[in-house]
Amino acid sequence: MKPYRSALFVPGNRAAWMEKAIGYGADCLILDLEDSVPDQEKVAARPLVRAAIVSLKARGQAVNVRINGFATGLTFDDLEGVLCPELDGVALPKVETVADMRELDAILTHLEKRMGIPPGTIETPLGCETAAAMRNTYEIATSCPRVKRVTLAAGPGGDAARAIGYLWSKEGTETLYLRSKAVLDCRAAGIQYPTVSSWWNIKDLEGLEKDARWNRQLGFRGQTVMHPSHVPIVNRVFTPSAEEIAYFEGLIQAMEDARKRGIAAVTYKGDMVDEAMVKTAREMLALARSA
Repeated sequence: MKPYRSALFVPGNRAAWMEKAIGYGADCLILDLEDSVPDQEKVAARPLVRAAIVSLKARGQAVNVRINGFATGLTFDDLEGVLCPELDGVALPKVETVADMRELDAILTHLEKRMGIPPGTIETPLGCETAAAMRNTYEIATSCPRVKRVTLAAGPGGDAARAIGYLWSKEGTETLYLRSKAVLDCRAAGIQYPTVSSWWNIKDLEGLEKDARWNRQLGFRGQTVMHPSHVPIVNRVFTPSAEEIAYFEGLIQAMEDARKRGIAAVTYKGDMVDEAMVKTAREMLALARSA
């Protein structure tokens, strides 16, 4: 499965913005029907989003749609309005329990069958933006085979900050536990590429890069961003560098040479390495190729 180093939100009521967004270089575009679309424009946005999905996918762009949550009464109509074979995934806001995800799965299965789409085709990435979702990440992720991606919300002033009560800082120490738990739950659930949304300041690009590097150190494999200027920065941070690739390739070669001599461990660039490190190196090289 291809990792999404960057995912960019685009308002679903802006047809020109959605068409233009393919030029920003984001691995995934999230066409939004929820927070960025005024209530009076949500119905009219659905055909615009569906048309954009078809157009963007034809040009090789991965596309998800964030629909409106169950509490709004708009969920089914949103899905009916945007569902098509070209759609990669549907993000349901405020998922908190296994039951929420199973309800979404049931609705999607019904609509897929009705529209001639093979059941289970469309993913349901999990967004963790409430306390319950953060608490239940592992259970939700393992409850439905459509959940192949998870994103933790850890930004300032939004749903997550209100749900947990933290005071956001550039250093991010107040959400360190939440970030670490999200990565742990994802890995335990078999989710290879957990992502995070944690930086919304449009102008502070240096701060964004520091935040992205820290997220990568913690185990995240990508970041959701709010502005096109953020895309190239997070793409660069979450792509293994030429130096890293050379290091991992050298490590694998050193171990292959050692095995030929009947040795199971070897010193490589000052560190003792063995087969476990080879597996890590191969995983990182695979990540680099897919990115």
